[in-house]
Amino acid sequence: MRAVLRTVNRVLLALVGLVLLAVGGAVLAVGFGAQSPSWWIHQGRHDVLLSTAERTRWRGEDWWWPVVIAALAVLVLLALWWLVAVLRRRRLREVLVDTGDGAGATLRGRALEHALGADAAGLDGVAHARAHLRGRRTAPEARLRLRTEPHVDPGTTLRDLADGPLAHARDAAALPALPAEVRLRAVSHKAERVT
Repeated sequence: MRAVLRTVNRVLLALVGLVLLAVGGAVLAVGFGAQSPSWWIHQGRHDVLLSTAERTRWRGEDWWWPVVIAALAVLVLLALWWLVAVLRRRRLREVLVDTGDGAGATLRGRALEHALGADAAGLDGVAHARAHLRGRRTAPEARLRLRTEPHVDPGTTLRDLADGPLAHARDAAALPALPAEVRLRAVSHKAERVT
């Protein structure tokens, strides 16, 4: 399903880009003096996009401006929704588990994220941990964000994470590998006055 959405998104972006490129190029060509076809909106180099009569035609109607504002608001909201949908990082909904009998099973991605995060938060010196799964359901990838105490050695924490929570998650889901990207951030404590 994700591949279909990605393909549709790319096709729509390509079509919108081609239409904008064609219209912009045609307007630019007419502006530089090229001959325009009879059906084109601009008839010459000094022609305007909207004449004064066209701009002021509906100005006196009560319904005109609310309709224009509502239509523009809907276009802006649709554009923002599309932008968020394109930029949003996709989470893995499920992981395919090989049970060994040929049938297989699925594991909810959020359940594995929660277990991995809770297991990582239990490591020595880790104050908070969050895990996200990405990739394909047969080959997931983990992204972890850890907040560590200031005294913790990052190398030791990464080694403990690889040997503990990541190994447990990989074994629990019967995965051949579970690549992970880990971001560490030290917890900052405010200085307190001692009296």
